[in-house]
Amino acid sequence: MLNTIKSLVQASIDTKQQVLENEELLATVQKCVNDITTAFRNGKKVLFCGNGGSAADAQHLAAEFSGRFYLDRDALPAEALHVNSSYMTAVANDYSYDVVYARMVKGFGHEGDVLVAISTSGNSKNIIQAVDAANEKGMLTIGFTGATGGKMKDICDHLINIPSTDTPRIQESHILIGHIICQLVEDEYFNKHISQTGSL
Repeated sequence: MLNTIKSLVQASIDTKQQVLENEELLATVQKCVNDITTAFRNGKKVLFCGNGGSAADAQHLAAEFSGRFYLDRDALPAEALHVNSSYMTAVANDYSYDVVYARMVKGFGHEGDVLVAISTSGNSKNIIQAVDAANEKGMLTIGFTGATGGKMKDICDHLINIPSTDTPRIQESHILIGHIICQLVEDEYFNKHISQTGSL
């Protein structure tokens, strides 16, 4: 069992090493930081969506903005679209689970807002429909996916496609990149430098 534990840790490290060496991917992360910072400065908001573990990541990252990351500072307007269980269950029951996020985007999204759409495959129907709705509203769309990008590759303004086809490894790198974006946006927006050794 110890060897299995070590091999799984190494697999996560190997995926992150590929991220570290992918200059195009890192440049996309930088663009996401710049665009999200600009959106906040323009009084816009960031919406997140995902399913399962990706829903947990969506809620986690939204809370880093609306709560805090390192700084004791004002809240930034961000929310995960699945947190209203009454809405989710009603729409999934009355319409279809495929439209639960698209309807929220149509109702709450505005031009200049940002949608962060998370799907390890890049092919989740409800996430794709949410991205389509956001594009129609003139929102900036950022996709977090796995290696291929799936169908999201062609419809997102920015694509953070982790170089892996293994769902757990993709999700581990999603939260890494998400944390990096949250930290750098906080740095840029509030014009303060946070030490890497800072604590929550």
